[in-house]
Amino acid sequence: MAITRFCTLDTPWMTLIGEHIPTPAGPPLDYWRIERADSVIVLPVQGDRLLLPPPVYRPGVGAATLDFPGGRRGADQTVTAAAIAILGRELHCDLPRDRLQPLNSTGWPVNSSFSNQHLYGCVAQIPRDWQPPAHLDLRTYAISPAGIQQLLADLPCLQCRAVLLDWWWRSPVSFGDASR
Repeated sequence: MAITRFCTLDTPWMTLIGEHIPTPAGPPLDYWRIERADSVIVLPVQGDRLLLPPPVYRPGVGAATLDFPGGRRGADQTVTAAAIAILGRELHCDLPRDRLQPLNSTGWPVNSSFSNQHLYGCVAQIPRDWQPPAHLDLRTYAISPAGIQQLLADLPCLQCRAVLLDWWWRSPVSFGDASR
């Protein structure tokens, strides 16, 4: 018995799919899943600080939350191109490609039992002389054990936290504390 689709709902944000999944014994299971575009989260680093845009209202959370710059990657868009567009939109920063470093070449699955979405992380080296527009109230955190600890206390987004921690653990910078 093959998997059969009984429902497809296409929207600009996602596709909802209902399928009958065969089982070894008994009737097939009704299974729902979502197909979404991949996500890209960018860690903007300027000297010894991480930069974050001001909190933005998140309908799914029902509150304004602190997040790293992020967004969706278009179907024909590279991760680097998406990261550059995200930085332009959220920080008003025009960054050349050579100042971006991908953290992962294949995306990390996000809720892989329910969704096909993958998460990509990038680090953006922001020039020290770059200044944000006056109207943009950026949040900054020190790149230090105490700064990262404070950022984790303030950062509710699990995807942002995953990208931050992956970068932090791989960082070649020595902080003199092996227990980080």
